[in-house]
Amino acid sequence: MREVNKVFHLAIPCKNLDETANFYEKLGCKLARRYSDRVTFDFFGDQVVCHLSPESVDTSPKIYPRHFGMTFVNRKEFDELLQFAVKQDLPFFQRPMVRFEGKQEEHITFFLRDPSNNLLEFKWYQDESMIY
Repeated sequence: MREVNKVFHLAIPCKNLDETANFYEKLGCKLARRYSDRVTFDFFGDQVVCHLSPESVDTSPKIYPRHFGMTFVNRKEFDELLQFAVKQDLPFFQRPMVRFEGKQEEHITFFLRDPSNNLLEFKWYQDESMIY
């Protein structure tokens, strides 16, 4: 298991720092630092750094092979984030859906799209043992 003193770090491209900061703050992520070429967020306890690099932005994103996000172990917290995303009018790439219905790995998932077309997945598994 992860210890308290370990934080996952992810660096992704962005095309506009203001739009990016606005999106992640609306999502509930705390702005940790801002420089002329990047913004760093507390992304649900982990670190996401959005580097200003408009030439690296994917203009036609697809869920596979690249996305990132959060897997919830608490259904109530998942539902709260979903409702929060709707209330904040965040852009959905894929609305909530059930994957692998009827199987042990069944889970509910939805995807958001940030202003630079980075795709964020949020999901909750019925069977917590299937998270990994």
